[in-house]
Amino acid sequence: MEYRPYYLGREWCRLGHRVRIVASAYSHVRTHNPDLRGRSRVDDVVDAVEYTWFKTPTYTGNGARRFLNIAAFVRRLYREGPCLAREFRPDVVIASSTYPLDIWPAHRIARLSGARLLFEVHDLWPLSPMELGGYSSRHPFIMLLQAAENYACRHADAVVSILPKVREHLEAHGMAPHKLHLIPNGTDPAEWLSDPAPLPSTVANTLAELSRRDQFIVGFAGSHGVVNALETLLGAAALMRDDPVAFVLVGTGPEKERLRQRARDDRLDNVCFLDPVAKKHIPALLNAFDLTYIGLQRQPLFRFGVAPNKLIDYMMAARPILYAIEAGNDLVAEAGCGISVQAENAPAVAQGIHAMRAMTREQRSAMGHRGRHFVLENLVYPVLGQRFLKACC
Repeated sequence: MEYRPYYLGREWCRLGHRVRIVASAYSHVRTHNPDLRGRSRVDDVVDAVEYTWFKTPTYTGNGARRFLNIAAFVRRLYREGPCLAREFRPDVVIASSTYPLDIWPAHRIARLSGARLLFEVHDLWPLSPMELGGYSSRHPFIMLLQAAENYACRHADAVVSILPKVREHLEAHGMAPHKLHLIPNGTDPAEWLSDPAPLPSTVANTLAELSRRDQFIVGFAGSHGVVNALETLLGAAALMRDDPVAFVLVGTGPEKERLRQRARDDRLDNVCFLDPVAKKHIPALLNAFDLTYIGLQRQPLFRFGVAPNKLIDYMMAARPILYAIEAGNDLVAEAGCGISVQAENAPAVAQGIHAMRAMTREQRSAMGHRGRHFVLENLVYPVLGQRFLKACC
């Protein structure tokens, strides 16, 4: 489920470059982690992209074991740096972990190889654990993270960010203005422009029955976590229980059972929870929705912008979008592919759904196709891969 490095690496291989991704063998963001079979390192090749996996401790949550996982990977990367530099002799080294601590071993590999060093920003650490987790700026781990971010801003030859509003923050920590390159998340167009894989029968039958009953299907596909503000969607469902609208939530996550219980307690017969589907089924799933929903909690951290992968999926599916996010950017408004409403505001979400239902099918279709056109022009990995290569020069 770490698709961005793979897709970028595959594009660079297609252009004649050699790519190696060095990664921790355990991460909570993956559905399936590689099986090292008791070894401390495994090398693999996937679609011409070379992978090196280092054994690291498993963990759950954000406690001490996650710190041990991070420390083990950074320590191993530093120790194996000379070997990696000799084996691969890179021209460019990209430090691209969520946390910035890999900047030190990455810089060492770059020095040993005479390579350029790039720092890629996915999330702003230590700001994320401070603002979302309540950590003090004087916490030892936060101070270490801040030292790493400062080092990366000052020593990287270039900085790539998926977040569009980070310039002021990074410059405040030492980045020279000319170093920044904004390269957002993207998608592989081949996965969307071919015939979609049919849905599993249980999911297909449920959606077909809702369509047969002439229900307007509002769909969400993704993780059921606190940050996704699905409570707001259930609040809108409660306000619209007498309307011919069905709310379909597909996926899994830590909040799913609690959301199910709320739907039962509130007798929300217009809400349906479905199990997650494989990535290959996502195009067919989204095609069955009349309107797609994406929301996030209100968080000051989002002032730097957001880049949710599921939003790009919705756009590629040519579905109109109800966007309940308050952030430094609004891709839906920029592309003209939906309606933006206030975050964590159930009445506003309900009003947005009413507004979408009042449109003709042709108007909603035009919205959806504007989103797909925007992605094909700007957010596919063949385009993003070329842009990233320019940052490497």
